[in-house]
Amino acid sequence: MNVFNQAITWLLPVIPKPIVRKVSERYIAGATLDDAITTLRQLNAKGAMATVDVLGEFIRTLGEARTNTRYCCEVIRRIHRDGLPGNLSIKLTSLGLAIDSSACEMNVREILVTARENSNMFVRMDMENSPYTTQTIDLYRKLRKEFTNVGVVLQAYLRRTPEDVDSLLAEGAANGVRTNVRLCKGIYVEAEAIAYQSRKEIQNNYLVSLEKLLSARAYVGIATHDDVLINGAKQLIEKHRITKEEFEFQMLLGVRENVRDILVREGYRLRVYVPFGQDWYGYSLRRLKENPKMAGYIVKALLMGR
Repeated sequence: MNVFNQAITWLLPVIPKPIVRKVSERYIAGATLDDAITTLRQLNAKGAMATVDVLGEFIRTLGEARTNTRYCCEVIRRIHRDGLPGNLSIKLTSLGLAIDSSACEMNVREILVTARENSNMFVRMDMENSPYTTQTIDLYRKLRKEFTNVGVVLQAYLRRTPEDVDSLLAEGAANGVRTNVRLCKGIYVEAEAIAYQSRKEIQNNYLVSLEKLLSARAYVGIATHDDVLINGAKQLIEKHRITKEEFEFQMLLGVRENVRDILVREGYRLRVYVPFGQDWYGYSLRRLKENPKMAGYIVKALLMGR
């Protein structure tokens, strides 16, 4: 990693917000639902599917959680009404998990019922940082017994992930429920005691977890931009004779679009994560820290005064 780029990522919190916003525009569809729908149409025209994320996990009241819940339901109805191949991703803290877990569950249930009423649209429960890992997985365990349109995210940099995969697969098999997981590397800063720190270790844990999921015929969203993991996934797919209907690749909006287009041309199902909303700043900082090469764009923006 370039030392200069890394230094810029450390300085991100003091860089003026307008500069961060300018640089991060490629990662975010816009501020409104109409912006998100426009992006979905553009992606669909290129052969990609989408999952929409309403930004706004930094809430302080259950009133805000209710507002977010209603907005998520509006997103579901709009995607269904417009006939777009897309679904919804939700962050549980935006629905009140850090305030009242029972209220959060009620909100998630409302979203899942709305999705079920609209062509049984799929809803993905995003994974956040480690204080919420167990709560998120436990809620998924509970709700998948009642809803067929719900999935969860697991993060490969967490040491616990292969064990979480094993337990979810065993419970799913016992209950006749297919496990549905998006597997990603993980983006939050976590302690070494609970999370691998080196790229190689994370890659290894990712591929171990992915093979467990694929060999058990779970439906997997293979969420990565890493060539090592993309190629490793292709080898595992061939090894276990997984059909292209049994999984999908997933990528972030604005990241490695050339690789995304290649995967689509190769005939793979591919879904793009499309965040939108007014609360763009925290998401932008995480993405820029994950991709220090974007530092050059920030410096350019600063020098040009925009």
